[in-house]
Parts: sequence; structure tokens; C-alpha cells
Amino acid sequence: MKKISLATRLLAAATAAAVIAGTLALPAAAATAKPSVQASLDRLTRADGFVGAVLQVRDARGRSRTYTSGAAARGTGRPMVGGDARMRAASMTKPVVAAAVLDQVARGRLDLDEKVETYLPGLLGGREVTVRQLLQHTSGLPEYLDTIDWAKPGTPREQLRPVLAKEPLGKPGEKWAYSNTNYLVAGMLLGDDFRKVVESRILRPYGMRRTYWPAEGEMTIRGEHARNYGVSPVDPEGGVADVTDLPGHAFGAAGGLVSTPADLNTFWQRLPASTLKTMAGGTVPAGAPYGRYGLGVARVSTSCGGTVWMHDGGLTGVSVLSGRDGAGRAATVYVTGAADTPAENAHLLAAFDSAFCRHSGG
Repeated sequence: MKKISLATRLLAAATAAAVIAGTLALPAAAATAKPSVQASLDRLTRADGFVGAVLQVRDARGRSRTYTSGAAARGTGRPMVGGDARMRAASMTKPVVAAAVLDQVARGRLDLDEKVETYLPGLLGGREVTVRQLLQHTSGLPEYLDTIDWAKPGTPREQLRPVLAKEPLGKPGEKWAYSNTNYLVAGMLLGDDFRKVVESRILRPYGMRRTYWPAEGEMTIRGEHARNYGVSPVDPEGGVADVTDLPGHAFGAAGGLVSTPADLNTFWQRLPASTLKTMAGGTVPAGAPYGRYGLGVARVSTSCGGTVWMHDGGLTGVSVLSGRDGAGRAATVYVTGAADTPAENAHLLAAFDSAFCRHSGG
């Protein structure tokens, strides 16, 4: 078997958002068969082989209902954790960072249509990329995760440097192309300590009390959490293993947050209407099967005719979908394990769809 490098495995996992985001309206499972929320989760753990699944949906009044299926850890008989337990948010970090950038825009410290190099001279080697293009994935900046030495990830500037030697994915503004590099740079716009900016301007004011940035060198997830299972990036030939412990700090502004379903639902519901309007405005075609993408959010259609603004995330061992609809209802679903096949993706999306279309039927 061909040996897969650590960088390649982490790249594939961290870009899982590009596989999932925007496909909600497309799978036949979401559009035809409409199982209850519980049945949707049970299908994930019983038919698709995920160890655990949890979904929390919260209405506009703040009333929550949590559904679980499967186990929190293999071989223990311990039920799957609930909506207040922590998991790696992966690329659901991106809308949180986008909200922090827009907060700086509202405060007059950044301008969406100003060039990045106005604020960070020379950072992009003269590329005329704007702040908006970063958040929208239309910058043309190529992926950075496949150039990192994960034993010594380095600073964001050090992580960015090899990217500038790559061929651009396109001219700035030319087309949509998902790249974690966009949010690596977006974090840099918030300052050298972007984590503190996000914490002080978004996490704490919004009441996301259990969400945190992992410390440098921290591998574990704090507090109650499920174990995550997938192909280990350290030993890709060893098959599926426990991959709960990962270098979360190194994923940075593109995917480093640890959160909970309850906190992510809080994020969507506390997000100011003006901020969400900006994030949702000026969407661009993201290419089949992704739908349309705004500033850190994807627009998808539900099987019951609604619209949801959402993002997703994927790291080895976990997949998450989270968003809110026009009525103010928010939902987050995650599974311990990455969705690797079209059927598994469709079933995960169907569970998310059921939160908006079927949750009242339980």
C-alpha cells in the first residue's frame, strides 16, 4: 500500500468542508425519504458505521432539543455525549473568524474591498487580494496545509511563505476555489494574537463559554467529549484508529477551534443580523456540487423549501455541519468519523436537513 504522508492526510481531512458544503439540496435522500431526526442519526451509526452522532436543534426562542445515537467510545457502552460536550469544530472555525473580521470592518479598522497588503505590506508578494476575496475563497491563493512540517508547524507567516511559490489557483476575484490559506491570512489580519481577538470580540460576548483555542502543543480535548475514530495521519497503513488527539493549535484560524453543538447554535443565533446579512450578501457560484458561498458561509436549500446559512468542517475522525435558517432556528450535527463516501455524505446531510424540516416529529 502506498504510504500517505501526514501532511496529505491532514490536508484531505481539513478540506473536507469543500466536499460537503453546499450539497444539502442535492442528495436524493434529503429530498425524498424523510426520516425523523432520530432515525436519521440512527442510520449514521447503524448503517454507515459511525461510532457516535449528536444533533442539537434550537428554535428562535432558545428552546433546544438534543438527539444522540451510538456510543461516545468504542467498546465501553457509554452513550454518545450530548450537545454541551466538546468536539473539534474544524472548518466551522471559518464563519467565527469571518465574524471577527467583519467586527473589525464595523469598527473601521478593516475595509472589505481594501487590499490585504494595505494592512500587511509585502505579505502576499504583491498579489492584489482583497479582504473580501479571502473570506469568499476567491483570492486564488493555493492551499498551505500540504506544505507544513507538522512536527514544527511554525508561525502563520512561516506557514504562508511556501504557498507564495506555488502557482495561483486563479487571478484574485476570478473564481471560487476553497483554500484554507484564505483563513490563515484572515487570521493574520486580526493581528499576531488573532485567538485573543476572536475570544474577546466573538466567543465571550456571544456567550460561547465552552469554546476555546487549543494551546500550543495541546493534543487532547478538554472536558467531556466523544472519542474520534478515523485513519490515523501518523500511521495511515494501520487502518481506523482512535484519532481524538491532534495538534489543534496548528490548525489555527482555518480550523483550530474546539466547540460544542450548543455553542455553535449560540453563535448563529447571537450573530447580529447586520453581520449575517453581510456574510450572506454577494454570494458567488461555488461550483457543483457546492452551491453558493458568501463571506464564511454557504447558502443551501432544505428539502422543505427553506434556506439555511451554514458551514461544515471535517478533520480525521469528525465531521460537523452547523447553521441557521431565516426563522432564526439553528442546528448542529456531528459524527465521530469522517464521511468518506457519497452515501455517507448524503446521510449526514439528510440528518442536518431533518433538523430544519422534521425535528418537531422527533
